[in-house]
Amino acid sequence: MLVYAFGNEKARPLMTAIPTVLFVCVHNAGRSQMAAGYLQHLAGDRIDVLSAGSEPKDQINPVAVAAMAEEGIDIAGNTPKLLTVDAVKESDVVITMGCGDACPIFPGKRYEDWQLDDPAGQGPETVRRIRDEIRTRVETLIAELTPSEDAA
Repeated sequence: MLVYAFGNEKARPLMTAIPTVLFVCVHNAGRSQMAAGYLQHLAGDRIDVLSAGSEPKDQINPVAVAAMAEEGIDIAGNTPKLLTVDAVKESDVVITMGCGDACPIFPGKRYEDWQLDDPAGQGPETVRRIRDEIRTRVETLIAELTPSEDAA
């Protein structure tokens, strides 16, 4: 069931059946892209996925692209995006990864800060370790956000 807010703006849902998760890091070229790739791959259409950066780079980190390709997940076509207030507003969960206070805070949203090393300038082994830690956290997030099949 959707609950709508009415006012001076167009009616919009306050709560949706499908949660939206926003991953934010500084450059939106490594950690947040890997997390978004995993969430999209593992959750499918059960969770909407966004990612952005406070100071986005021009392209995704090629070592991150290669590490995700090893998992069968293609993030090569993604483009780093600038963090906007609208992206935060439309998200139910905002996960930051080393971007400090760049992310605006709105009441009623779930915020988490994942302390992860930055893959920028790192070699494949380090990026794989970061990738694997991200996968573990994403799997936990999916379990928390999606109802169990057995709970029905």
